[in-house]
Amino acid sequence: MKEAIYLKRNMALINYTKAYYTTAEELLSSEGFSMFLDLYFNYCSHTNPQLFEWLRRGLPIEEVKKDLIRLLKVMQVLEVEEIAHPYFRERQKMLAVIEDCYHFWRNMQRYSIIYTRNEEGLQLANFMEADAKFHQMILDFYRTVQQKTQGSKNRVYRQLQAGTNASLLLRDYPWPAPEGHRELGDIPFVHTIMMRTPLIIHPRSNKRLGMFTEVDANPMAEWVKGDEEWMCFPLKVGSLLCYTYFHRDFTAGAVALANLFELASDEDCIGAKPDLLLLFGNPDGQNDTVFYHDQANAMWVGKVSYADVIEYFGYLKKMILTLHNLAMIEKGWLPLHGAMINLTLQDGTKKGVIMIGDSGAGKSETIEALTNLSEDVIVSREIIFDDMGSLHLDEQGQIRAQGTEIGAFVRLDDLDKGSAYRDMDRSIFFNPESANARVVIPASPYDTIITDQKVDLFLYANNYTDRRGLRAFDSKEEAVQTFIEGKRFALGTTQEKGLSTTFFANPFGPMQKQPECLKIIDQMFAALLDQHIFLGEIYTGLGLPEKGGNALEIAAKELLAKISGK
Repeated sequence: MKEAIYLKRNMALINYTKAYYTTAEELLSSEGFSMFLDLYFNYCSHTNPQLFEWLRRGLPIEEVKKDLIRLLKVMQVLEVEEIAHPYFRERQKMLAVIEDCYHFWRNMQRYSIIYTRNEEGLQLANFMEADAKFHQMILDFYRTVQQKTQGSKNRVYRQLQAGTNASLLLRDYPWPAPEGHRELGDIPFVHTIMMRTPLIIHPRSNKRLGMFTEVDANPMAEWVKGDEEWMCFPLKVGSLLCYTYFHRDFTAGAVALANLFELASDEDCIGAKPDLLLLFGNPDGQNDTVFYHDQANAMWVGKVSYADVIEYFGYLKKMILTLHNLAMIEKGWLPLHGAMINLTLQDGTKKGVIMIGDSGAGKSETIEALTNLSEDVIVSREIIFDDMGSLHLDEQGQIRAQGTEIGAFVRLDDLDKGSAYRDMDRSIFFNPESANARVVIPASPYDTIITDQKVDLFLYANNYTDRRGLRAFDSKEEAVQTFIEGKRFALGTTQEKGLSTTFFANPFGPMQKQPECLKIIDQMFAALLDQHIFLGEIYTGLGLPEKGGNALEIAAKELLAKISGK
């Protein structure tokens, strides 16, 4: 990024390599602060026009801005009683301006970046310290002008996040970009990230729309590079390496990726071609959510066009998982849209439970209910995947499962009361006050999710049938039909509502590659039955009126009985 500070709507991106402010005087003299005041004046004129007119005093806005900056500089060295200025004739209004401006700043999404390729910039050893000092400088600046204006010291101090929400350390990772991808060569990679959690993000969209579709031309041909506007977040998605190139306007989503996927190291990336590559937020004037199989270079390439709606984190997460699933299908593995948990019983027995179902089917809710009623039977639980995993046969022909994510992106409404707050200090919240509010919480170590896991129960989460508990399928044909039909009562978390069907309950790869998936499904379900793995259906009731009353509790109790052999 060539600018010292980049402001766009409700986001501030601060480039410490270009300019690092250590004092309020430096901040007030910067072009960035002038740009920030432009945004604030526009905000104040719409949200509090009376206060704005008082601040303006009938003067041209540029003159007001220069006068306010001069005043704030003087306030760093003089007391209010020593300053003759019209604003201080009505201190309460001036105090209201200070509080409103500080509130506006804190409600922006604020991120800092540091490039280590510039030897004059701040380096790895002190990038977190630099960000902490910036935070303290902003806090001290606010407290100085606020306390001087009110004429007294505060008696209650709140150590709020006054600086940035997160800081990204960027480095160059040389990698052998093939023909057609070489323009990506100078895009910096995220090497290290520091987040101040709990982090609350307010995207302008709260649900995902449309489908991911295959195209017959490489989306790289439509990439709009711009002028130092892109960064790359290298990820480990399961065992695959994914280079996620994101436009800087979508930095908030990229930051949240750190809670969901393993951040790949420089050793993983330098000299390494990725399995998956995503262009996210491409300003091509289209409305694409597409993928392409670059067979010549053995890569799956995705593109999501620039749009306000893609601020919803589901676009970024699901496109990455779609690319992963397509690569797994090519490998002969079966992508699973569901959840897997390993449960350790009192006698030391370990049981692996997989539940399959589309969004809103009740997978996570059943696991929560099971955990809450099984303290005397289950001593520990280990999440292998909360949304997407895969099934395969190991070298001995045994059914095994692996995960993709180290975190979970879940609806707050779907969690048991208190669940979202147990890890609140490490969580990232999306529009927590709105419908379909979501949270990204850490779940499992990376080594755990990429280790082959034994499967003991393989269940379809049925949220639409007015039945209770769980049952075993009578035949392979019945099981395959139920899973392939992928029926559920959609709760409106995407564009769907009401009873709907999705191939294998997975619109993220299997639906686009049905012929290839059918062969793998037949092989895996035959192995499930041959190896006497319980193959059944669990009734969550979430799509029924009043969520089926106690359906979830009954389902959890019967599942617990099945697991414990009682």
